[in-house]
Formats: sequence, C-alpha cells, structure tokens
Amino acid sequence: MTHTPVSGTEQAWAALGGDPALLARIKTEGPAGLLPARLPVSELARATVAVCSLAAAELAARRTGGPVPLVRIDDGAVATAFVSERHLRIDGRAPANFAPLSRFWRTADGWVRTHANYPHHRARLLATLGLPADTADEPAVDAVAASFAGRRAAEIERTVYAAGGLAVAARTPGEWAADPRRIALSGVPLVRRERIDAAPVRRTAPLTGVPLRPAAGLRVLDLTRVTAGPVATRTLALLGADVLRIDAPQLPESQDAHNDTGFGKRSVSIDLASRAGRAPFDELLAGADVVVTGYRPGALDRFGLAPDSLAARRPGLVIARLSAWGHGPWARRRGFDSVVQAATGIAVAEAGPGAPDGPPGALPAQALDHGTGYLLAGAVLRALTEQHDEGGSRLATLSLARTAAWLTDEIPAPADPAAQDGTYAPEKWLTETDSPLGRLRHALPPVAFDGAPADWSRPPGPLGADAAAWLTA
Repeated sequence: MTHTPVSGTEQAWAALGGDPALLARIKTEGPAGLLPARLPVSELARATVAVCSLAAAELAARRTGGPVPLVRIDDGAVATAFVSERHLRIDGRAPANFAPLSRFWRTADGWVRTHANYPHHRARLLATLGLPADTADEPAVDAVAASFAGRRAAEIERTVYAAGGLAVAARTPGEWAADPRRIALSGVPLVRRERIDAAPVRRTAPLTGVPLRPAAGLRVLDLTRVTAGPVATRTLALLGADVLRIDAPQLPESQDAHNDTGFGKRSVSIDLASRAGRAPFDELLAGADVVVTGYRPGALDRFGLAPDSLAARRPGLVIARLSAWGHGPWARRRGFDSVVQAATGIAVAEAGPGAPDGPPGALPAQALDHGTGYLLAGAVLRALTEQHDEGGSRLATLSLARTAAWLTDEIPAPADPAAQDGTYAPEKWLTETDSPLGRLRHALPPVAFDGAPADWSRPPGPLGADAAAWLTA
C-alpha cells in the first residue's frame, strides 16, 4: 500500500483542533516555489497562512450565522508577506534588519551565530571580550572575529549567554537530533491547546450588518516584541480586533520593526514594574478579550500575568503565549529566529553538502517567526470559536523551536529543491500607505477568504504614542 504524506496544511489544522472537513474550503493559487530552500519552507508558509485564514473564516461563520467562507491562498501573497520586512520602505528608505554583530563567526571547531540587534545584547556580547559598549562597529567586528576564531563554539555559547547576550553554536541536524534540548520537545504538540477554567463566558457576540471582520469588537492586549508575536497580533488587527501593544519604556525596541508589524494596532508604553504603570494596565486587562505574550516562560509571572492568574482575574480570557525555545533546558533562554535556525541544524542543512567548510546558510525568510506568528493568530481565532460554542478560558502555547522541528522532521520535503526558482515580481502584493512616519511601502496581508479585508484599517505610528485606553466603551 502506498502511503500518502499528510500535507503541512492538514498537520497545522489538526494542531489547531480544526474540523478536517473544513479543509475542503481552502483553494490555493499563484506561482509556486517562491521561497526556494532545501527544507519545505514554501509548504510551511502556505500551510500557516491557510489555516490562519480558515480559522478566521470559521469564526466569521460562527459570528454571522452563515456558511464558512471559501479561503483563497495566493502563493505570491504568502511569499511576499514572509519577507515583508525586506519589502518595507519608509519614504523610500529601507529599514536596517540586522546589525553588524548579528552574524555567523568562525570558531576553532565550527561556527557560532550571534544576535546583537538590540543595544543591550550588543553591549553584553562586547563585555565578554572586555570591550566597552560604545566600541564602533568596525573594530568591534574585528575583535569578535579574532577572539572567536581561537575558541570552541560551545564555550562561546556558554560565556555569552551567561553574560546575558545571545550566541549559539551552529549544530548539524544530527547533533541537534541527539541534543537534550531537542529531545525535550519530543511529544510536545505543535500548538498546545488547553482549557484552563470552566467559566461559561462567551465574548464573541453575533455580528450583523457590519463588514466581515471576524475579530470585530474584540480587544487584544499585545505583549510581544520583534517579529513572531507582532505578526500574530497584526493579523488579529486586520481581522477587526482593537489591538493595543504594550512595551516597557526601559526595553529598547526597533521602530523600523514596528513599521512592518504595527499595522492596524495602537502602541502604548507602560512600566509594569511600577505602581503608576500597573493601574492603567489592570484597567486595560479588565476590558480585554485576548492577551498575547511573547516573553520567556515565567518572565511575566511576577506581574500576575501567568495564564492561571490571568484567567482568574479575567474569566473567559483567551491567552496565547510564544517563546523561542518552548519546553526543556533552554525554556527560559532568550532566542530569535536566526539563532534558533543555527541551533536546530537548519542553517547547516541550508548550506548544503557543497560547502562543508563554509559558513552555514539560512532559510529564504524568517520563516520560523512568520510561520509561528500565523499559527499563533490561528490558535487565537480557533480558541475564540471554541469559546463561542462552549465558553471558558483558553490557552495556546507555541515556540519557534517546535515550529523548527515541524519544518525539519514532519512537513513533507519538496519533491525537487533544485527545481524551485524563487523568481517573481512582488509588486502585485505590495502597496503604499501614508502614515505618521511617512509614506510606507509594505506587503499586503496574505490572510484571505471571501469577504475578508484586503488591507489594515490604520497604518503604524510611533511606538508608545497612543493612549492606554480601548477605542470603544
């Protein structure tokens, strides 16, 4: 008997707990092979956007009382959205996506990947070499290269992380498979879904006489940073939610990154560690329907933001949380897409067999970030549908490392990686918008179903510039 591999879309929809019969509502079109890679990146991208779109269509049907709209996935729109940060322009200026110290470095026994886009991470990396934080980029690059060349990758990884920086040894797929950190993910679902109380609370009231935005009227507190979490909340904003992003004033964040992921949202600066900050946050939480967090497990517990505490304070809340490493020995470590790619063997796999001594490669997009972001949004939407039917507080948990395992070990491999071209004109899926920041060129949303919004209702603005209040009473 011939075994037919289960597609990435089927796997992702099952992970979200969706009815498999609804998969027939998905139609895919457009050019294929636009994210060429040795690993099935195009399938991951298509699958995550498809199930997010289907979850949105399903919720729309619940709230309007109509049939589930047809989902229409365009591979060109998906590929363009997965590299949205590269297409972004602010008055013609391209944003800076990676700092000079965020890269691979040759070591005595292999390679190390560092991430130093944030000033505090850069300072901590330089501190391990005895260099001041204000060292200029060029001498800093030379100093790191010279130091790392004479040291072993594992020792660099330990030293930099101990100092609060980010560095990971680039492992081969085989090394990662045998690593305790990978073994700890065995048996962990791609999307962990839980009901954490039995309160019969339903917040998604039926919609009548309004545009088909499935999350209309819902309030989302967005405590995420960088890319994956903001992609999820950007998607919820597209679908009609009032999304309020909360940032701590003492933590630096990239305005350029927010220019890409801040569409549809408002942004406020609140210090949860201060009494003055807690009062407005508690008032916002009292009116929230969804809370999305993107910090390391346990990092927000001291503010009363652990899932059980949130559900007790706001019965019927939908909670979605995201981290880099998920469960296991590295659960509380910082991480970003690029360092997760390096640690999990993805970077070495993408370099290919033709350059065994050369630097590791990379996926054609920050696919762990974007893919996990769409899965996270899909998990929220499915939780809202389940809550509409049954009530209760819901919790969804995802991680970049678990998405990496899905990519490397579970999604069917592309039939012929060499046949993927990747050449296309993205202009069809780009548009321009005036904003408080200037004229923005940006990618259109790939989430699509019959009647879905074609663009966000508002452009991004300056980080922290909005009022700490919901738009409607």
